[in-house]
Amino acid sequence: MDFSQLIKQKANRWHKVIGLLIVLLIVVSIAYISIGQIFIFPFSHLNGIDKTLLLELRLPRLVATILIGAALAVSGAVLQVLLGNVLAEPGVLGISGGASLMMVIVLFFLPFWATPLGFTLSAILGALIFTSILVFMAKMMRFTTARLLLVGVALGILTSAVITWAFYFSDNMSLRQLLFWLMGSVSGMTWNQLALGVVMLPFIIWLCLQGNVLDRLMLGEIHATQLGVNVHTVRWKLIMSISIIVGGAVALGGVIGFVGLVVPHLVRLALGTENKYLLPTSAISGGLLLVIADLIARTSIGAGELPLGVVTTTLGSPVFIWMLIKNYDSN
Repeated sequence: MDFSQLIKQKANRWHKVIGLLIVLLIVVSIAYISIGQIFIFPFSHLNGIDKTLLLELRLPRLVATILIGAALAVSGAVLQVLLGNVLAEPGVLGISGGASLMMVIVLFFLPFWATPLGFTLSAILGALIFTSILVFMAKMMRFTTARLLLVGVALGILTSAVITWAFYFSDNMSLRQLLFWLMGSVSGMTWNQLALGVVMLPFIIWLCLQGNVLDRLMLGEIHATQLGVNVHTVRWKLIMSISIIVGGAVALGGVIGFVGLVVPHLVRLALGTENKYLLPTSAISGGLLLVIADLIARTSIGAGELPLGVVTTTLGSPVFIWMLIKNYDSN
């Protein structure tokens, strides 16, 4: 088998996996909108209550879950290349925490800006600030993988502490409910809120199309420049895109961890490192994983509901520990 045939064979394998994942996502999505306290088969004749429940509650929640999962998985995959760190992920590195912190600051100190648009812009700004800090430390201060990870974890702990203190001293019950949402939740999602997805979707698609550029960046900045990549411009475009989709994901569903860590790593481990295929595969897989996680969150305790972030953390923590042990750096 010559080299061209090998490349074609690998491409066919990626295409088959992507097709299979799309089919699985469709099947799981049908199960998602069907299963609940009231079982609804979407292809049967629906009465008024069932139609309202399906179209106004479950369907927008499903779309939001897929969007958030795709956004987090793609941003994680890009960050892992951008920072040269397989443990990079918006939640672990504190980027999602930075977005939520800015939203809480707006809520407490700029209440006149506490609108859906204000929350979205503040979440994007917080994600941008924290992403820029991490990229600066990775490139200029040349932190090791372990040290960069520790800095990200420390930033996440700091934001969590600030948010917890703020809500602890608040007497407003709506703020306590917002704290539950910041743990990760897409309950009560509406089509109006999903207008934010119109902003996120083009950036998700654009990032999925940057596989060839990321492959060149993996060769190092000098080689990437020789291959025609404007490294400085591309890096900031990637940072801005990541900030927008992570900020949008936080604004829609709160802080949902480990999706951006587990999904790209497992896809890379199972299929390879070609970012041209890795990015769209990660997007589909992220949406699939979060749909399954939210189905567990809203059906596992009867009339109640678990925070979505708790479910993803429970699923992702063992994988994260395994990755830490596998990538242990004694330096």
